[in-house]
Amino acid sequence: MSQNIQPPQTLPGERRAPSLLTQFLDVFLIELTNWRWSWRSLITLGMISPLLSTTALGTFARDSGSLSLSYVLVGNIVLALLFNNMNNVNGHVFFMREHGTLDYFATLPVRRYILIVAILAAFLLLSLPSLLVTIIGGTLILGVHLQISPLLLIVLPLCTLPFSAIGALIGARMSTPETANAFSYILTLVLLALGPVVIPPDHLPPLLIFIGRFSPATYAASALRQVLLGPITSQLLIDIGVMAGLTIIAFWFVNRKLDWSA
Repeated sequence: MSQNIQPPQTLPGERRAPSLLTQFLDVFLIELTNWRWSWRSLITLGMISPLLSTTALGTFARDSGSLSLSYVLVGNIVLALLFNNMNNVNGHVFFMREHGTLDYFATLPVRRYILIVAILAAFLLLSLPSLLVTIIGGTLILGVHLQISPLLLIVLPLCTLPFSAIGALIGARMSTPETANAFSYILTLVLLALGPVVIPPDHLPPLLIFIGRFSPATYAASALRQVLLGPITSQLLIDIGVMAGLTIIAFWFVNRKLDWSA
């Protein structure tokens, strides 16, 4: 005798898990709300170092021609990305880990990777004013002419997310805030120094150019230089592919290493 098997009914008062989009939007708004009192200082501090560096390096690069000035401009945009994203995300994730915020999120119907994406997206949004001021201010200081391509809308997030994910990984694994901050700042200096980021390749020794091929800052600077100053070449496809690959790898490591005890 056949029996009709009915699907299990939702128990009274039981709620379905929110959609991934709802989870993202909720956490994204929470992250932005965290900075409702301090976002002005966060943005202002992110402008100071790149603009001062642009002014100082531009003074010495003027006699070297427009190519050197373009490297100074784009190199300091990369510096703004590092300060506004990698360093800030590092401190934020470490704070969340030490004060039990990650444990709190783990008790909610929120996927771990959604939390990570929301944190990275919030800091990307918060970094945009500093990046805009760095681009406009650097252009005026150096006298460089922009040729902005619509591909900037694709390149900018791809150049930002790997640094943010690296910052999250540092904050998730370092034992003390002093160690995390020191490592983050040292990594910032190393990434800027390796390869043709701030300095044109014809002014660098071959060893630094070779090592720079393994630095994400090299590909970020190359991609930004093409979409901001032109011309766009086939190298842009390589740069985008490398940055996308680094984003996936860094995100995977953060998702594996971030404490999620509940």
